[in-house]
Amino acid sequence: MIKNKLFFTKAKNDALKNVALALKDEFESGEIGYYHLPNSGESAIAQASEFLAGKNFSAVVVVGIGGSSVGVRAFYEMLREKIEPNLRFEILDNLDDFSVKNALNGLKFNDTLFIISSKSGTTIETISLFKVVLDEFGAQDLSRNFIFITDPNSALETYAKAQNATVINMPANVGGRFSVLSAVGLVPALALGLDARALLAGAKMAQERFLGEILNGNFENLENNEVVQKARHYATHKNATINVIFSYCDRLKAFNDWYVQLWAESIGKKIGYTRYGLTPVGLVGSRDQHSFLQLIMDGVKDKTVTFMKLKNSGTSRKIPNLSLENLASCDFVNDLSLESVLNFQCDATAQAVINEGVSVDVIEVGALDEANAGFLFYYFELLTSAVGAILGVNTYDQPGVEAGKRILKSMILNR
Repeated sequence: MIKNKLFFTKAKNDALKNVALALKDEFESGEIGYYHLPNSGESAIAQASEFLAGKNFSAVVVVGIGGSSVGVRAFYEMLREKIEPNLRFEILDNLDDFSVKNALNGLKFNDTLFIISSKSGTTIETISLFKVVLDEFGAQDLSRNFIFITDPNSALETYAKAQNATVINMPANVGGRFSVLSAVGLVPALALGLDARALLAGAKMAQERFLGEILNGNFENLENNEVVQKARHYATHKNATINVIFSYCDRLKAFNDWYVQLWAESIGKKIGYTRYGLTPVGLVGSRDQHSFLQLIMDGVKDKTVTFMKLKNSGTSRKIPNLSLENLASCDFVNDLSLESVLNFQCDATAQAVINEGVSVDVIEVGALDEANAGFLFYYFELLTSAVGAILGVNTYDQPGVEAGKRILKSMILNR
């Protein structure tokens, strides 16, 4: 179960209707494919399950970057307690030879599943790292332990099929940063022994909760729709251009990173000479109470803050009832669980920030499982779409990134 409490003045239904209509139009157009992933992932699950049947791998390596890796890393970190501890997992997502060397070191080729993931099929980093893998292991037969995830009819699909390797397509109308609930995420989830169908079921719950009435043409309860309310408030805030996600759980750090990519690449756009965007910042509590919090509390009020906490971490370790000489001032937390103190810190920090007049919302996650992970992915994707619609930008392109790619190619070819 996931709860979202909003600590700012809510807008009335009439002020929210245009946001809801924008989401409804995007959903019904069929052009923005991520909306429909909770209902269309079974094919990818079936293909991956067929490939994995009867195979036992000691390691799984995902080769991909951006949308092909950050979401996978997010749910791996969130759910790693549910993964077989002896199953090694690596992600190759950067051209840093030190990291590449460490990731490949000690792998047994025949016992390793390689998942090569590139939406376009021509991502420079991904293809370069794939070549490194081939060279490292002298790989020739890719049919037994390689899965390629890419758009239909991409150059990578053509290559993989010529090698008799397995290809699982992601829908062409699903952007990379919105792809975690497609084959991009579902295939690694299955390979790691996670419940991919539960990921989709959680996303479906979010879809029904935040879009169900809207898609039925009911706009009478928008005041209680946290996604629509939050999107409008944060997108139209007079002063805040920075949104902070403050997660009180180390296992959510990679989720923060996924959110930062989703938000930055979707919302940071220019139309003509006018630039738009809300800068995302990911923090982890209570650690970052001792750093960035000072800026939130006493710095310029140009931030909104989303606090996220875990109600049930699955652990019960308590702070020992020890009284240390000269440290009696710390005894008030004795006998409390580490989890409860961490959540008290979240609540106290949120209240302190609210007291400073900063817009805050708090997300409480019941437990870290596949369903709640799927819910959170879909929730933040909807929120991003809603904010983009309010700002009037194209949420689904990335012209700034493409410009850098063109310059890179020119620089290398003309070096």
